[in-house]
Amino acid sequence: MNLCQPNANESLQTKNRSRNVAPQSGICSRCIDGCKGNCDLFKASFRGRELLYPSPFGEITAGADKDYPVDYSHLNINGYAFGAEGILSDSDFAIFPAVSTETRYGISETVKMKIPMFTGALGSTRIARVNWDHFAVGAAITGISLVCGENVCGIDPKLELDKHGKVTEAPDMRRRVESYRRYHEGYGDIMVQMNVEDTRLGVAEYVIDKLGVETVELKWGQGAKCIGGEIKVGSLERAIELKKRGYIVTPDPEVPFNQSSFKAGAIKEFERHSRLGFIDEEGFIKEVERLRSLGAKRVTLKTGAYPMRELAMSIRWASDAKIDLLTIDGAPGGTGMSPWRMMQEWGIPAIYLHSMAYNLCRRLAANGKWVPHIAFAGGFSAEDHIFKALSLGAPYCRAVCMGRALMIPGMVGKNIGEWLKGNNGGLPSTVSKFGTTKEEIFVSYADLKEKYGKEIDTFPLGAVGIYSVGEKIKVGLQQLMAGARKWQVNLMARDDLFALTEEASKVTGIHYVMDSYKQDAYDIIDAKKTY
Repeated sequence: MNLCQPNANESLQTKNRSRNVAPQSGICSRCIDGCKGNCDLFKASFRGRELLYPSPFGEITAGADKDYPVDYSHLNINGYAFGAEGILSDSDFAIFPAVSTETRYGISETVKMKIPMFTGALGSTRIARVNWDHFAVGAAITGISLVCGENVCGIDPKLELDKHGKVTEAPDMRRRVESYRRYHEGYGDIMVQMNVEDTRLGVAEYVIDKLGVETVELKWGQGAKCIGGEIKVGSLERAIELKKRGYIVTPDPEVPFNQSSFKAGAIKEFERHSRLGFIDEEGFIKEVERLRSLGAKRVTLKTGAYPMRELAMSIRWASDAKIDLLTIDGAPGGTGMSPWRMMQEWGIPAIYLHSMAYNLCRRLAANGKWVPHIAFAGGFSAEDHIFKALSLGAPYCRAVCMGRALMIPGMVGKNIGEWLKGNNGGLPSTVSKFGTTKEEIFVSYADLKEKYGKEIDTFPLGAVGIYSVGEKIKVGLQQLMAGARKWQVNLMARDDLFALTEEASKVTGIHYVMDSYKQDAYDIIDAKKTY
């Protein structure tokens, strides 16, 4: 099985010269002295550490393309020919548009969403900052939750701190919260994420007290990497400023040699890194209690693709602390700010991690303990992915977290707006074949105009893009659920899936296709059971 190509990838803008490549190292089978490139090793020979990250950094999102032995495509969805759950079993009533895709999460199930999905963490990266209004308004009008990621306050050029180094005003964070809230209609919530630096800066105190944020998310990690978040910095002054705010900045911008190398052009940019967090049970419980004492109505946790030990810690401690949602993010992850080889080779792949989570939740329940509401993340982009994740994790999984899949329509919508203005070459044929106005191009524009009137003309078009994708996913999910005869999300079950291979069955605990409903079939043939 070709799991990856370890010495060349489009994300790094590199490629092998040779037709044949050594599978383990990725080095061309015939490596020539005098080759003009452009494999990873060739480019790293003169650009060094820049080859750790996808490029151009800050302008793209990049997702690992390693092909794992088992993934969600190795599960299929069962459809049934009789019966209905959650609605009257009648052809005039049990129609797919009648399916409810709403879900709820939280201790008192206080947060409801129109579709069982929400955004990944959109934090301090440039791509999140410049596209924020598209993402935020899009999430709000779609009726889903939005996660504001780590370090937003810490990198704000206009950040104001008191004499103790605590945030008193962060205009960019204020903008982000207000952008989502402007069109929020009771579905979804904005969650503000916290890492080590955020905690030290007093971000929780600021967003709860000054901005009225109700949900704070603690972060242990994500599926794309096992280190803290990073951004690139193209200014020496800015790099020094961020170091003084407590961040790790490499190479050290205060070292004279690095300063002269930057001015000479050898060093093109600096990297700002977040610190690694270290967890312990007592500290976690105390932090959850502290956030609630500050006024947080809900506390959630995001954890990454760590081994089963850390996964068990997150589930058990989340149970003991009674947190409102635990998001479990599997490898490989899709991001624009993670080391490329780490994205490819680190962590437990999503379907393995989610299967572990289900087994641990079931064990916790068998021990008489409360099981927190779960969300799965890690490579999801479509309605069938949501169906499979919710069914695999039933009854504990309440929603799916999507990263790039909800960023892409925001960026596409934004760019259509620019093309309509004649920028960047005007409308490409892939878009213009549907029309030359936003009303013609966006299939959902008329629906939104009916609801919002003339105000829709002020919406960032990326928001319309996200809403359009949300409608596609919602209707697609309704169709799949109706086929499985489930008219409510909470009725979805593991038996609604079957595994296409015995290995997938072993990993997930889902019945192998030749065993799915096998006993029922035998009972019917043997006249032991009727329906």
